[in-house]
Amino acid sequence: MSDGIGLILIELCDYNLLTPQHLKNITAHPEVAVMSYDCLNVCGMCTLRPFAIVNGQRIFAPTVDECLKKIELKVEEELSHLE
Repeated sequence: MSDGIGLILIELCDYNLLTPQHLKNITAHPEVAVMSYDCLNVCGMCTLRPFAIVNGQRIFAPTVDECLKKIELKVEEELSHLE
């Protein structure tokens, strides 16, 4: 899977505590794409805690670092399904 077609989609809200820059290491995988939207219609979630939607599943945690770890685990899980 080295053609970079974005088979794993990470979606972020623009007002989120988690930003695309936080995901720099995760997006090193060519299968991962990050989309940032004005709003993901998860009302209020972006102001309460860091979160992302990874392939349709909401991932969140109390801190940015904890959320990044959870996202990394989810991406690794999704990558294992692609092999």
